[in-house]
Amino acid sequence: MTNRLLFFVLLALYISGCDMLETHPYDVHITGERELTNKNIQLIENKMQGKKTIRFAMISDTQRWYNSTEDVVKAINAHGDIDFVIHGGDQSDFGVTKEFVWMRNIFNKFQMPYVCLLGNHDCLGTGEDAYRAIYGNPNFAFTAGNVRFICLNTNAMEYDYSEPVPDFNFIENELNNLPSEVEKTVFAMHVKPFEFIFNNNVAKIFQLYVNQFPQVQFCLYGHEHQLTVDDLFNDGILYFQCPCIDKRIYLLFTIKEDGTYDYETVEF
Repeated sequence: MTNRLLFFVLLALYISGCDMLETHPYDVHITGERELTNKNIQLIENKMQGKKTIRFAMISDTQRWYNSTEDVVKAINAHGDIDFVIHGGDQSDFGVTKEFVWMRNIFNKFQMPYVCLLGNHDCLGTGEDAYRAIYGNPNFAFTAGNVRFICLNTNAMEYDYSEPVPDFNFIENELNNLPSEVEKTVFAMHVKPFEFIFNNNVAKIFQLYVNQFPQVQFCLYGHEHQLTVDDLFNDGILYFQCPCIDKRIYLLFTIKEDGTYDYETVEF
């Protein structure tokens, strides 16, 4: 066999062999859209500028329930008057890169902007790196009309105190630099205070900060896969838990100009 023929035989074997190679599940090789949090925040703030009444949906813990996630996107789109969507975290189960990509591709079918929080399962393996690549910083905030939404990473046990979780510097910076139009506040997180993944050494300090923000409407979280409403600190601020998507329920909130709000659980 000539050298030239041998070269082409080896090349053919190499190319055919490449089809059998798989990338590592934690490779953080992201195809498609990235940095979606900032993009969607811009859409939300532009859409809601000057509005005094806002309506948003919350879903959470979609991990591995792809069919139910597809269905809730269709249901929320069909509702017709929802301004934006908040995902409460745990879109992945094992922190695998493809889990984030698959979920992102489903979420991109929303007809309205959406933001996703970081869940504790999203931190497994290289999950946080995949989250940051697709979405951005796990601590972020945005203004919808006259309401400031403070969205936080509260998965303290996933960091072994290597990072400040919750990040009080971020919270304090938000408090000291609120946009002039802000009159009300909503906090969103994956894990609530007094749950073991939250750093409960600082639970009461966390709530002291929360109470300094203007007209806190309520706090939102996911993680425990159930539907609950609790006044955790007996201070009048309710914590709404969004169930996992397998329950086939999403939460719908309408914050009104007069300072009140409506809350609904919607089955789909």
